[in-house]
Amino acid sequence: MNLSNFFKPYSDRRMLRILLLGIMSGFPWVLIGSALSLWLKENDLSRTTIGWAGLIFAVYALNFLWAPLIDRIHLPFLSKKIGHRKSWIILMQLAIFIFLLTWSVLDPSKNLWLVIAVGLGIAISSATQDITIDALRIEQIGENEKNLLSAGAAISVVGWWTGYKIGGLISLVSADILQKQGVENYWQISFLILSGIVTFCSIGLLFIPEKNSEKKINSQKITDQKLIDKIGVSNFFTKKLAWLYGTAISPLISFFKKNTTSVALGILGFIFLFKIGEAFLGRMSILFYKEIGFSKTDIAFYSKGIGWLTTVMFTLLGGLFAVRMGLVKAMIVSGIFMASTNLLFSLLAWIGSSEILFAFTVLVDDLSAAFATVAFVGFISALVDRTYTATQYALLASIGTAGRTLFASSSGMMVDWLNGNWIIFFIITAVMVIPSLICLFLIRKKLKLNE
Repeated sequence: MNLSNFFKPYSDRRMLRILLLGIMSGFPWVLIGSALSLWLKENDLSRTTIGWAGLIFAVYALNFLWAPLIDRIHLPFLSKKIGHRKSWIILMQLAIFIFLLTWSVLDPSKNLWLVIAVGLGIAISSATQDITIDALRIEQIGENEKNLLSAGAAISVVGWWTGYKIGGLISLVSADILQKQGVENYWQISFLILSGIVTFCSIGLLFIPEKNSEKKINSQKITDQKLIDKIGVSNFFTKKLAWLYGTAISPLISFFKKNTTSVALGILGFIFLFKIGEAFLGRMSILFYKEIGFSKTDIAFYSKGIGWLTTVMFTLLGGLFAVRMGLVKAMIVSGIFMASTNLLFSLLAWIGSSEILFAFTVLVDDLSAAFATVAFVGFISALVDRTYTATQYALLASIGTAGRTLFASSSGMMVDWLNGNWIIFFIITAVMVIPSLICLFLIRKKLKLNE
């Protein structure tokens, strides 16, 4: 095999733009995930409370509700200056920046609900910017460039994990160093440091070109006009009704029309169930590491530092294998792999704080997660209609997030119910992927993907 041809999809300069968009998407997750969880843990809050605090992730499962509005509403001044998609992203980056500054002056032991409310604000801003980030990312690749779709998905995942892992590395290491130096508000200062990352990402975004949206706008106007013509009356009321129909209903009709109803429901079921086990594991993993004896620096080095490098490498390879294997087969293989690697955490729980086993577990887990995620992103990207890019992708991604969030919020309660038996907990997370694979297997031959 010619290696230059093997890696050729990644040589396209648009991949750098997609990388930055992925970083901006992944970074907020470490704020409301690892950083917030450990911050609450070190203020003596229970695993159950921390698990339920994770319900703020539910907004990622709901952003499809306002995705149609984000897809059609152009912000005054900003949209004309920097583009429709980028204007929304910049606005949400500003909101995240302000929320981080707010966190830097709060104490969770005194203002728990306010801390969680600010976390919710970060989640809403992040979920909203993801609507346009995903659309802008997909639109960087032309509809006739199907060979670049999986490569673009891989780079997007690399960017997401880069934002997540590097953000986690900076937050944990800075908090640990400040704590050891006797700084009382070490987490609050760490959030000030993290706000600088938001600023640099926003500056980089301005250099990403955005395609003219006239074609999409005209297509949406034609859909609106067709409804007005069917009604037979053109006035203010019917125009607004047509606008709402074209904004909220047409993307759904397009999705179900492309697939039969049974296949569409099968797709939604698979997406909803696929990553529930991974989410259960991910929500509790940092608490697990802490409880078996690893320090914040150990966690940062092995889970965030080494984890980032391995995730980048495995994601790039996973994207190339997904291109050659086909997205459906890649989804099935990655699901089986992802479930089996969860059992390594059970082994780590049984043995204890072994740095060698910790490093190996993180390595294998990142390999399976990277392959599963790039296949998942490519799978969803291949399903969307370019006329409704933001709305359809947000809908599908939100359904996946709904499964992870709604169920995984009870992960802390499950560990408490098991009396801290991490071995059994991780075995249960391995079994959770089976229903989704059955669902995908049943519809595999009827799928219509843009591969």
